[in-house]
Amino acid sequence: MPKNENVFSSATAAATAWRRRATTRLVHRGWRWVQNAGAVTAARPGPLRFGRIGEGTRLAFPLGTVFGERWIQLGDHCIIGEQVTLTAGMMPDLDLGPDPVLRLGNGVVLGRGSHVVASVPVVFGDNVYCGPYVYVTSDNHSYDDTTTPVGKQWPRTAPVTIGAGSWLGSGCVILPGARLGRNVVVAAGAVVRGEVPDFAVVAGAPARIVRRWEPGTGWQPPLRTPAPLPVPEGVTPEQLLALAELDDPA
Repeated sequence: MPKNENVFSSATAAATAWRRRATTRLVHRGWRWVQNAGAVTAARPGPLRFGRIGEGTRLAFPLGTVFGERWIQLGDHCIIGEQVTLTAGMMPDLDLGPDPVLRLGNGVVLGRGSHVVASVPVVFGDNVYCGPYVYVTSDNHSYDDTTTPVGKQWPRTAPVTIGAGSWLGSGCVILPGARLGRNVVVAAGAVVRGEVPDFAVVAGAPARIVRRWEPGTGWQPPLRTPAPLPVPEGVTPEQLLALAELDDPA
């Protein structure tokens, strides 16, 4: 009799495990379907009516807060990650005039959880890449009046520009009035205000220049590691994976 009980218990446990695996597969398959169906593109804008959404641009689902789309222009082949907030104006249903307020160039990438908040012009150049949880805003709280809560005081605003080819590291903050040049690198967690010249690396809070490219002398201070070798023309992704496996000591 104990032997029969063990067989029954084993069969029950196996059936329960199978049901759990099947349920997990169904949940993940369903979520992938929801993500694909909920993604926003030019062909499938859903309820959003952007001033422009370029060819090949995709906003991943679930979206963050999005309003003022009429004043938001997205270039071609942009990648907007999950839970990214894009807002024009400090609240919905404002009339911001005839001109766009928030503009993304072609090939811009906004990492998961990033926020871009604009009530005056905020402009991303082409091929700006942002890590997750980047915050870019044209608005900052004011605290002049000590008798009024800070959150109820009218904010200070200033336009923001981010030059083409720049990289904004995870968790960095770009404050009102910031003007970043071309191919600027912003370190993770940096807080940037003011002007940053072309081909500079900034870090810290407040951010300061820690490395800069100088004509004739190159990067100063010099880079610690050699430049990576470019991928030869004609090499396929499959070949790269095979090379990586050969280099793996395991």
